[in-house]
Amino acid sequence: MKSLISPVWVSPLKLLAGAVLALNVSVAASGEVLAQSKSQIIKQQIQTLRQSTQRWIQVKLSEQKLVAWEGGKPVYAIVVSTGRKSTPTRTGVFKIQSKHKSTRMRGSDYDVPRVPHTMYYSGGYAIHGAYWHRKFGTPVSHGCVNLAPNHAKWLFNWASIGTPVVVQK
Repeated sequence: MKSLISPVWVSPLKLLAGAVLALNVSVAASGEVLAQSKSQIIKQQIQTLRQSTQRWIQVKLSEQKLVAWEGGKPVYAIVVSTGRKSTPTRTGVFKIQSKHKSTRMRGSDYDVPRVPHTMYYSGGYAIHGAYWHRKFGTPVSHGCVNLAPNHAKWLFNWASIGTPVVVQK
């Protein structure tokens, strides 16, 4: 049987396959550079905040820890629960956008009334009290930063709208 693939088409196909492969490698390399850039931005922001007298909140995902700072001085540190692998907490530098003493939170697989001391910092992402579990130190949330209600109350009273929130790996 005679081949249907003409030698004339083979070279362009090899070239096209090489270009697609090169493009994927470039995109992967760019993704790594962007990830490093985000990490650098977070580190720079932490340095800047530590040199100020400003109040700010740091969330360390790898440690499941939240630290409230006044400039370079830590004033409060607690164990928290952040997002699971399937619903991760976003990293980055944010600011508290709104505060609610109590609110209802809904998602596709949850509906929780009376969520205490909620501070939204990025869209639907918030720092808030969680009365429905005691698994602090373990990632169990849908992306929010869960605190024991008494700690959430302290942080809610300490922070104001505009307080920086730095979430890092």
